[in-house]
Amino acid sequence: MGTKQTAAPKQPKQQSNGHAKSVVVPNVSPSPTSTSAAKSNAGRRNEANALPPQKSVVVAYMLWLFGGIFGLHHLYLHRDRHAFVWWCTLGGYMGVGWLSEVFLIPEYVRDANEDPQFVKTFVAKLQAYQRPPYSAKRFLGQIMIGYLFGQLFASAIPQTIVAGIDFSWLHWLIPFFISLGVWTVGNIGRECGVLWPCVLGAFVAYPARYFIYDETYSLLLTALISALAFDAVSKQWRRTPPRRRSATERTLKFTGALCIYLGVWGCVIFFNGTIPDEDGGEVPIHEALHNFLASAWWTDLKQALLDTYNYAQHHGWYETWREVFESMDVDGERNAYKVLGVSATASQAEITAAYRKLSKENHPDKVKDEALRPAAHQRFIEIQQAYSVLSKIKSNRRRKNKQSNTDEDAIVL
Repeated sequence: MGTKQTAAPKQPKQQSNGHAKSVVVPNVSPSPTSTSAAKSNAGRRNEANALPPQKSVVVAYMLWLFGGIFGLHHLYLHRDRHAFVWWCTLGGYMGVGWLSEVFLIPEYVRDANEDPQFVKTFVAKLQAYQRPPYSAKRFLGQIMIGYLFGQLFASAIPQTIVAGIDFSWLHWLIPFFISLGVWTVGNIGRECGVLWPCVLGAFVAYPARYFIYDETYSLLLTALISALAFDAVSKQWRRTPPRRRSATERTLKFTGALCIYLGVWGCVIFFNGTIPDEDGGEVPIHEALHNFLASAWWTDLKQALLDTYNYAQHHGWYETWREVFESMDVDGERNAYKVLGVSATASQAEITAAYRKLSKENHPDKVKDEALRPAAHQRFIEIQQAYSVLSKIKSNRRRKNKQSNTDEDAIVL
């Protein structure tokens, strides 16, 4: 009985010195871990190389036209820093920057889409310039936004002692806010830079305030030195596209920045704002607010709101809202009863009798004095309107009652 033989797989052969030698290639299966890692790396490479969602020039122009002063077109194109600057300055100092972008939006769209022609032009700039060349527009923007942030924070520092605390020492943070504005503008688009040179330059220039007594010039000088430090030391190309953040992350960061900006404005108004009083003087807003919260009007209003809340807890919000709605007298019924001098339970005949009596007594033709005739005419009109309101309400109620009775009779049958 013959022995069954299994044929061995062919092995690749390598010729050497005229003799054939067999080279055994081990049959190694890839491990699941290495396969998973390879797929993950490939996925990351594909995500990095994939083009971003394509933006439309038409949509960008529409957003620029109807919401450009708030930077909506920049938010659409993922230029969040640019949008924040536009939001803070209402389109670049009352729309000046907004108008200047009318011919720049197509380039912004190509940048957002990573258009091949735009990328080619940008690569040519990288090859021609080791660092971004000087831009008068960007440099001026850095100075203006730096000055704005510095002036805003300086205005937010309380000028008087509040709650026994003297906050005047906070003026040493003004250079930081100036440098923050310079750095924000410097990092718009395909240029970027670190913050510390701006901060260092601002703090070096800030002591000039003790020699330049005009705060405007001292802040401008501080912003100028900070911008020069950024331009000379920090500025460089953004060689890779910014990381594509999720909508949630972008919303949180942008909203947080806006809250800080609006919070500083709130401090300006609360601590250093004033309102005129009856004598022509000025009262600080924080004092006026304190006096308002201690006034009888606010105390009564707060107690009324508390009573309404307690009533709603026992009777339900629907019943509370119904009573509030009725007390507002939106249909004018209560005022009409008051004008005609009848009770809320008066019949239509009683209402008609009161109306005829008051119409005769208050008819303008019976008033001989010309000075009193306009008041009599106004009173006569009020009587006419009150009777019309009550007649309409009574008629609607009779009709509804009749309809309800008819429906009940139909059900009985």
